[in-house]
Amino acid sequence: MEELRLLSTTAILGYGFAQSAFEAGLERRPHLIGADGGSSDPGPYYLASGESFTSRMATKRDMRIMLAAAVPRGIPVVVSTCGGAGGDPHLQMMIDIVKEIAQEESLSFKLAVINSELPKDVLLEHVNAGKTRPLYGLPEMTPELVDQAVRVVGAMGPEPYIAALDAGAQVILSGRSTDPAPWAAMAIRAGFSPALGWYAGKMLECGAEPALPKREGCLLATIRDDHVELEPMHPEQACTPKSVAYFALHENSSPIHHHEPGGMLDTSECAFEAVTARAVRVSGMRWRPMPYTVKLEGVEARGHRVITLCATRDPVLQAQMDRYLARAREIVDEKASAFGAPSDSYALNFRVYGQNGVMGEREPLPASERHPHETAIVAEVVAQDRDTAKAVLAIARTTILHSEFPGRLCKEGNMAIPFSPSDLDLGQVYRFSICHLLEPENALSLFPIRYEVIGDRHARY
Repeated sequence: MEELRLLSTTAILGYGFAQSAFEAGLERRPHLIGADGGSSDPGPYYLASGESFTSRMATKRDMRIMLAAAVPRGIPVVVSTCGGAGGDPHLQMMIDIVKEIAQEESLSFKLAVINSELPKDVLLEHVNAGKTRPLYGLPEMTPELVDQAVRVVGAMGPEPYIAALDAGAQVILSGRSTDPAPWAAMAIRAGFSPALGWYAGKMLECGAEPALPKREGCLLATIRDDHVELEPMHPEQACTPKSVAYFALHENSSPIHHHEPGGMLDTSECAFEAVTARAVRVSGMRWRPMPYTVKLEGVEARGHRVITLCATRDPVLQAQMDRYLARAREIVDEKASAFGAPSDSYALNFRVYGQNGVMGEREPLPASERHPHETAIVAEVVAQDRDTAKAVLAIARTTILHSEFPGRLCKEGNMAIPFSPSDLDLGQVYRFSICHLLEPENALSLFPIRYEVIGDRHARY
């Protein structure tokens, strides 16, 4: 192929995009239309619970526009990391949505579903064989860590997508995936270098985010022999050399080295050229092959979380907030232990917004230079069971509401509480427990693919 055109609709399916921008992209006759369906950014809850952090209604709206335009034109459609986190329940949600749309729009196509949730026996096999290693300074992966995990997914590379495209799938729904992988797959399959494919994928993974100003547009990447050209489809947006170069910082510790399954994308020698007022050409990217690894994401249950929200405008209290909350913690520990909840059976946290609620202990501004006229406090308790969490929080809420402090003039409550009920039950809380690399037998071994003909009375798997 002389050129490959790839259209990314949105940063995450369900975030929405301007239909006019999509139609402008469609006029450019893309060879693939796709969207990332999820992220680990919203935290571990969604992977563990099987719920999506985008609404089903909004997700179906976005998907309907893509399918209704692409299927009659024979354009492949890919959604990666389906349902927000890419586990089996998330993938099933997207399968259901796609089937509903197909029936409502009278569409027929071959569907490929690529699973990425990993069975525990498969994980244990690799752990016992020494085929895993930790990231981010975490401890080694152990059988106990696997056993405690609620759900574990592996981030697939481009090979499963290539296999599905080779099998004639027009719509591909995948579990957890590295964000650029579907785009890289299409480019590599078309004969372009991995460097071009991975770079295009990096730019396309978040829709029109490499363009300015920020809005719900779509991004078209055109790959040619030695460069990638990027252009937003919304007329009010433009890609500039700076905006494109800046986006390489997105979700990477390095702006020039991007590790992916099987290698590293090196952008240290990239050149950026504005070819029009709205389009940028990038060249000079390189791909360095490395041993093939798959990143694992796993979550475990931590306990039950309850919170209360309150706020104060009292300048006397705000001036001594740290001491006040330290004393409140002592009172809570003493009272909680009296009914059988020692301090090591729960975690009590105070987040003080208006002082250091965002940065916590890392807040660089000294207390003397923080001058809020009002301060909000989020009191959080996490315990192994709901009853303990609620009991400790009730004591914490009462303590910060009514305790004395030097110079106190108010003889009623110290805090304004915006909601009734005051204590909000957030349910089970989880944490990421597995962020490790796994060496698979091959690039396809962890990610089974199944096929179904949609819209055909002789549908089959």
